[in-house]
Amino acid sequence: MPENIYPLLFLFTLILLGLAVVAVLFLAYKYFSAKEELPKLVRREFEQWRSREIEAIKENSLSLARREMQIELERWKREVESRVRLDAIQKSQAVTLGKITEHFIPYLPDFTYNPKDARFIGSPIDFIIFDGLTEGEVKKVVFMEIKTGSASLNTRERRIRDAIQKGMVAWEELHSSLSLEELS
Repeated sequence: MPENIYPLLFLFTLILLGLAVVAVLFLAYKYFSAKEELPKLVRREFEQWRSREIEAIKENSLSLARREMQIELERWKREVESRVRLDAIQKSQAVTLGKITEHFIPYLPDFTYNPKDARFIGSPIDFIIFDGLTEGEVKKVVFMEIKTGSASLNTRERRIRDAIQKGMVAWEELHSSLSLEELS
């Protein structure tokens, strides 16, 4: 072996040793840097995982609450619908009974006037009674509204009642000059 090879081998060994020291130092730096960063990295990953889990739990809870509320709403609708239907049937029966009563009231014992003197008009009030007309002498004209159950006067009926009670009643005659020939 040539003599000048030893310095080269020595130099090569030194370079390799230097590279090894640099590599060890680099790895040590990376290790200690990672060792300091590792808790932060683990913490950040944990926080992200926890946020995702909390969101998933919230979504599941909301979804479950929505389903439960939908079920409760449907149950409530069924209950209310049956009550509303029953109420509608009862009101319809009351209206029907009222309409029947309106027509037959002159023939019932509570009606104190002669049924022949009563004229059913239905709206805006039920009867106009010409008391005594069938005997030939009208004693008075009576405006009568028939109510059944707990029914009360509506606004129009109250206004008519008030006008009559205030004496706001008049008699008028209208003589038309229209003849049958004009209509043909």
